[in-house]
Amino acid sequence: MAERVYPSSKPNQSTQPLNGTTTSTTNNNTNLNFPPTKSQLYRPQYRPQGGTQPRPQQRHRSRRSCRRFCCCCFLWITLFLIALGLLAAIIGTAFYLLYQPHKPTFQITSFKVAQFNITTSSKDSTITHLNSKFNLTLIAKNPNKKVTFYYNPISVLVVSNGVNIGSGSINGFVLKTQNRTSLKSLIASNGDELDLDDASKLKTDLKKSKTGLLMDVVFETKVKLKIGNMKTKRFGIRVKCVGIEGVVPIGKTVKESNGVGAKCKVKLRIKVWKWYL
Repeated sequence: MAERVYPSSKPNQSTQPLNGTTTSTTNNNTNLNFPPTKSQLYRPQYRPQGGTQPRPQQRHRSRRSCRRFCCCCFLWITLFLIALGLLAAIIGTAFYLLYQPHKPTFQITSFKVAQFNITTSSKDSTITHLNSKFNLTLIAKNPNKKVTFYYNPISVLVVSNGVNIGSGSINGFVLKTQNRTSLKSLIASNGDELDLDDASKLKTDLKKSKTGLLMDVVFETKVKLKIGNMKTKRFGIRVKCVGIEGVVPIGKTVKESNGVGAKCKVKLRIKVWKWYL
């Protein structure tokens, strides 16, 4: 049997454009009219003056490279300082084992107070003068086998309760290896004026002690070392002898002071740039 063809339920309708003209439509092609498109405005991209701005990735890379460079520099500097410290320690240990250096020793074997007078001016009771004389014998020893000491002139100062009561000096000398020398000095104060507080301190101490005053003797100088064929630069040395009880003479009788014979404290004053070690 032959198939029947039924018509579509909705007939084809023609569309009428706005301008009043009619267009025919077909099954395959349809002509449509669209409204005219609006013109687009062109806006150029903003670029800051002074060159192009780096991208974020480039910024991160530059920061990472800077951090790596700083870390590497810090690491190398730290390693260099550690190596330098180890090298200095090795050199110092080898030097000590080879030469075995020791400080020189000092000892006061004799200390006599020849004169000690505190006088007040007849015209002004607030003016006080001190006249003093001390005879001192000092023994310097060098215990080293390979080190020689070259001493500059030595300044000597006698102190009692923080008051300077006499000053003197000792000539420079050379102290060879494993040797000792005896040094004598006359320390004096020839009518030096005292402050009221200093004069009061000395008078009070004389009243408390019937025998004399408790005194300290301080030596200061510079010394140069000769170690083998090498000579060092001169550096400071300070020697302090404490606890000497100086016997003040009565009339013309001069007695030996108590507390002599004890070893003195030696302090090296090595200057590094602006500081003393």
